[in-house]
Amino acid sequence: MARSKARIWTCCLLFFMFLVAIIVCVVMLVKTPCSKESYTKGAVAADSETCSNIGRDTLRSGGSAVDGAIAALLCTSVINPQSMGLGGGTIFTVMDSSGKVKIINARETVPKMFNRNLMKDCSKTPLWSPVSQWIGVPGELRGYELAHRLYGKLPWASLFQPTIQLARGGFPIPPIQARFIPHLTGNISWSLRKLYLDKNGNLLKAGDIMKFEKLADTLEMVANHGADALYTGKIAEELIRDLQNEGAKLTMEDLVSYKARVSDALNLSLGEYQIHLAPPPSGGVLLGLILNIMKGYALNPESLMGEQKALTYHRFVEACKFANGLKKYLRDPQFNSGSMAEKITEESFADHLRSLISSERSHDAQYYNMTPYVDSMGTTHVSVLDEDGTAVAVTSSINHIFGSKVYSPSTGVILNNQLTDFCGRADNIVAGEQPPSSMSPTILQSKTKTLVTGASGGSMIITGTALTIMNNLWFGKSLKEAIDTPVVFVDSKNELKFEPNFDQSVIEALKSMGHTQKNATYFYNVVNSVTQDNGCICAVSDLRKQGKAAGY
Repeated sequence: MARSKARIWTCCLLFFMFLVAIIVCVVMLVKTPCSKESYTKGAVAADSETCSNIGRDTLRSGGSAVDGAIAALLCTSVINPQSMGLGGGTIFTVMDSSGKVKIINARETVPKMFNRNLMKDCSKTPLWSPVSQWIGVPGELRGYELAHRLYGKLPWASLFQPTIQLARGGFPIPPIQARFIPHLTGNISWSLRKLYLDKNGNLLKAGDIMKFEKLADTLEMVANHGADALYTGKIAEELIRDLQNEGAKLTMEDLVSYKARVSDALNLSLGEYQIHLAPPPSGGVLLGLILNIMKGYALNPESLMGEQKALTYHRFVEACKFANGLKKYLRDPQFNSGSMAEKITEESFADHLRSLISSERSHDAQYYNMTPYVDSMGTTHVSVLDEDGTAVAVTSSINHIFGSKVYSPSTGVILNNQLTDFCGRADNIVAGEQPPSSMSPTILQSKTKTLVTGASGGSMIITGTALTIMNNLWFGKSLKEAIDTPVVFVDSKNELKFEPNFDQSVIEALKSMGHTQKNATYFYNVVNSVTQDNGCICAVSDLRKQGKAAGY
């Protein structure tokens, strides 16, 4: 009898184990495995493969998403110094492992001794002469410092070592940096042009070895002594001396008093997603407005088929025109009361603007409450996802290509010209105020998916980021397809600029609706994104800047 019971229990146990095995097999078969192009732990999407690799290696070494982002940004300051560097400013959108999101704002500020008639000079010359008066107090490094203090894991100095080695040892000039070296003519500081001359006095070109030895010295001091080295010490004094020799208004007091800011993100509902945006003076509010308007059209893959495609792009362009008309209201909230940011992000406001969009035609500038402003280009963006769920979207800029084109030979720092961003958006400015910006580092979350995204390209940032999100979330495109798809940019005059290979039938349809087309000299929209979907991580750096992401 005992033996029979034992057999029964044994059979039951075997049957149970067989059942468990079947269930496990079914789950394994049902669950979609990650593709060969995906990662399972973490990834970094920066402007170049070199910098993406440095960010990824930082994650692998136990660094946080913020550590990886800072390491990648430092690298970008030498690989693409025409776009960003210690002489500029940055905005971080950071999501911790609990899902809480904060904004770290280290945008440049108006110096205390600025030209009181500066806004009257906005329309005098496209070269912004004299260039030095447009330099804002740089906040880049203070932003890194604050982000690392709040979210860093690795020692501060370790984040600088890969870039110090690159800057001191030299590297072949990549094609993107080389593309803009011939522009170092005219109204620029001689010291910046000299930096790019070979021993025979010829401008360097792609493939030539480039060294940033003075910058390497500065980075080494900052690595060893912290951000204070650039804001309060001997290097700060050398920087100010060089800038004042170029006619700039910055003083030691400006550097010493600079502080990065921390704030909550703006959180909007986008269907099943929560979207986390940086508040003014960033462009996040306008990005949120465009997406809020477009979500009301219940977009899906069929929205890009047949005649629907032209209508979808018409509605998108109209949303962008309304966003353009609101740019003048997004000033630094610390210096401008009555900000419209909260109203602009309300669904009722998006509903109202959507009701003003005709399906048949466009309108004149007054319909969108337009005020002309200055289009800019440049900037860089880094997106990072770590295995613990933390995420960073960070955008950094010196504004125009090579910023103000003012270079500090004592420190190796290229300075921004961010004060031009006030042009067309402000009649008066005050010391300490941050200029308005298109920078829109963004994180989206649903129950199963996280998307970390943002762009470079000055005024093209909001357009490029919005289209990438729409392509990926609503039109059913993969992340790579979403980024690669040709875009349309609505400039400061509400003229449409189409990227090469844009659907010609859509262009003609939009023109027939009354939209004005204008050819673009440069198309500098560049989106770098990382997404995690059901445990699989995909990272894409935009090929427009010959970028390549990295992960593990």
